[in-house]
Amino acid sequence: MEPIFKHYDLKLVAPDFGSSLTDLIIELDHLRRRRLLTGSTPPAVFFQLKHIFHTLESIGSARIEGNNTTLAEYIETKLTELPPSNPSISEILNIEKAMAFIDESVQDANFNRAFVSELHKKIVEGLLPPPNGEGDHTPGLYRTKSVSITKSAHKPPEPILIEQYMEELFTLINRTNDAKYDLLKVAIAHHRFLWIHPFTNGNGRTVRLITYAMLVKQGFNIDQNRILNPTAVFCSNRTNYYRYLSLADTGNSEDILGWCEYVLKGLKDEIEKIDRLLDYDYLKREILLPAINYSHERRLVTDVEAKIMKKAIEKKVLRAADLKDIFSGKESSEISRNIGRLKDKKMLKPVTEGTRKYFIRFDNNFLLRGIIHLLGEKDFLPIKDDA
Repeated sequence: MEPIFKHYDLKLVAPDFGSSLTDLIIELDHLRRRRLLTGSTPPAVFFQLKHIFHTLESIGSARIEGNNTTLAEYIETKLTELPPSNPSISEILNIEKAMAFIDESVQDANFNRAFVSELHKKIVEGLLPPPNGEGDHTPGLYRTKSVSITKSAHKPPEPILIEQYMEELFTLINRTNDAKYDLLKVAIAHHRFLWIHPFTNGNGRTVRLITYAMLVKQGFNIDQNRILNPTAVFCSNRTNYYRYLSLADTGNSEDILGWCEYVLKGLKDEIEKIDRLLDYDYLKREILLPAINYSHERRLVTDVEAKIMKKAIEKKVLRAADLKDIFSGKESSEISRNIGRLKDKKMLKPVTEGTRKYFIRFDNNFLLRGIIHLLGEKDFLPIKDDA
C-alpha cells in the first residue's frame, strides 16, 4: 500500500511522574550538572580520546546510511594524511568537519534555517548526488520534490509545507522550557526532522549532527567536559533505530514517549560507559599501557620507545630526569636525543611549546591502532569491523 502523509501536531509530551522515562530524565540531568572535567585523566590525554570518538561518531553516522567503510580503512586514511581515496571516506570526513564546526560555533548559534543549512552543506560537500553518491543537487536548500522513505509507512510532507513545519520545529527547539523538558526536546526534534525530511538527501546525517549540537548546547559536552558520542545510541543497532522512529511516526503520545525513552536510555548508557575514561587509573590500566604492549608485540615501537611511553603514561607529565633509570650510565644528551626522536614520530608532545615537559601522543601510526584495539576489547566502540 502506497504511504500517505498524515499530519500530527508538534508538541512536548510529558511522561508520568512514576515512569521509567522520568527516572531517565532525572539521572541524565544529574550527569549534565557534572559540567567540569573532574576526573583524574589529564586534559591533554582526554582531548585525544575525544577526537577519536568524534571519528567513531562520524563513521557510525555514515554507516547507518549504508557506508561500508571499515574502521581500519578510515584509520589508515587518517594516519597517512593523504587526500580521500574514495567518496565513502569523503562522506565520513565531512561529518567530522561538521562536528568540529558545531564545537566551535554552537554556543553562540541559534537553531534556525541558516544553521541547519550550513550543516547540510558541510555534510554533502564534494559528494555526487544520488543515485551515484551521497551528496545533494541543492546543498543547504529545502527539497522541491516529493520524496518517499525506503521501507517506511510514513510519507514526508509536500515541499510547500516544509518551511512552516521547519519553522515550527525551530520554535520548539529554541523555546525556553523547564530543564526537565530539554532532553525530551532533543529526542522529539530528532524524530520530527526526519518526519519532515526537509532535504532531498542527507537528512539522517544532518539530524544526528543537530542532536549532537543540541546536547552540546544543553551542557553535556562543553570544552572541559565528558566525551559525548550520541550516534552510538543509533548505530549500534540500526534495526532498533528505524523501528522506534517508525513507531513515533504515528504521532501518538505513547509511541513518541517510547521513542524518547529509547533515545534517552541509550544516551545514559553511553555517557556512563564513556565517563569511565575520565578515571585515569582505569584508563592507564585497561587502555593505555596494554596499547603500548600491543604496539610493542607487533614491533611498531622499539623496546626503548615502549619503556619511554610507559614512563610518560605513569608520570602523566614526562621530564628527561624521569628517564635516568632507563638510560642508566648514559649522558643527558642521549636522553634528549631519544625524546627528540619520539617528538618527531608524534609519540610525545611538549605540554607547551618550548618547554621540556611532555605528554603521550597516540594519534600516530605507532600507537593509534593499539588504542583502537583496546577500546574495542573493552566495549567502548559503538562500531566494529566485521571479522
